[in-house]
Amino acid sequence: MTAATGAARTAHPERPGRSDGVCSEFTVFTRIKPGEADALREDLAALSDAADDERVHAAVRQIGTLHDARHVIFDDDTRFMFASVFDGSWDTYIDDFAQTVVGARFDKVFSHSEGFPGVADPGAKDWFVAHQAPAGVFVSAYPDLTVQQIYKDQRVDDAFQDVLDTPEFRAALDNPANAELVATPAFQKLLAEASA
Repeated sequence: MTAATGAARTAHPERPGRSDGVCSEFTVFTRIKPGEADALREDLAALSDAADDERVHAAVRQIGTLHDARHVIFDDDTRFMFASVFDGSWDTYIDDFAQTVVGARFDKVFSHSEGFPGVADPGAKDWFVAHQAPAGVFVSAYPDLTVQQIYKDQRVDDAFQDVLDTPEFRAALDNPANAELVATPAFQKLLAEASA
């Protein structure tokens, strides 16, 4: 897919947002309730402090489709932006937030936005659609990798790095019986990638 203005929309045309490969973008702009910017800022700071909270990371892993997310207060404390990148269906993405600890934090942050009904409310999706603006251009650095594939790749790389660090692996590389395998371009490429 070409990542340029006019790129194809997500596979869910009823929902705004652009896709690049398996990744879709989600950007919401809201009006902050008058006088609540500081309270929103405090909730965002608490959310940031909790970023290392194992429950949040476990919930993000449970959702399993969130690549990244960011929150921004702008326009002299009158507007708020939430933007994220996710895999899969827009509807499933929104539903998944309501079913984890992330949903409660989402509710707390968005409670400072005018008209927000709550993430578990039946009208929440309509509210998000009304406040969502699709990106003019959306590009993913890894458009063919889902979050689950990235998690798996990380686990495989960690295990492979552990093998590379063993004396047994070094001995196998130095064993003349393995010289033909070690000399193949594919094996040399694997070693080069592992050491990069």
